[in-house]
Amino acid sequence: MKKVEAIIRKSKFDEVKKALHEIEVNFFSYWDVTGVGNEKQGHVYRGISYSTTDIQRRYLSIVVSDEFLERTVNTLLKSAMTGNVGDGKIFVTEVLEAYRIRTKESGHSGIN
Repeated sequence: MKKVEAIIRKSKFDEVKKALHEIEVNFFSYWDVTGVGNEKQGHVYRGISYSTTDIQRRYLSIVVSDEFLERTVNTLLKSAMTGNVGDGKIFVTEVLEAYRIRTKESGHSGIN
């Protein structure tokens, strides 16, 4: 099993969620986060300068079987991309075990 963590633009969340459901990734957690990116210069919109050092994003945590990893990452890459600076990051780590508390199922059964 793998844990896929993605930090994406809030504006892309609905599109990403829909795309994940289409590939049958139906369970994941998410929350709003603030981070600091590489972009150091501010942006000007209608004559007002905005700082881009603190960036509002959405953080997704998804645990998938090894067979779903490539499909999940490719879906995130495609649906979260705008082509502009600040599209986000994806991190993949190994998950040793998963348990469903209600039924005490473990492994693949624990995440589906």
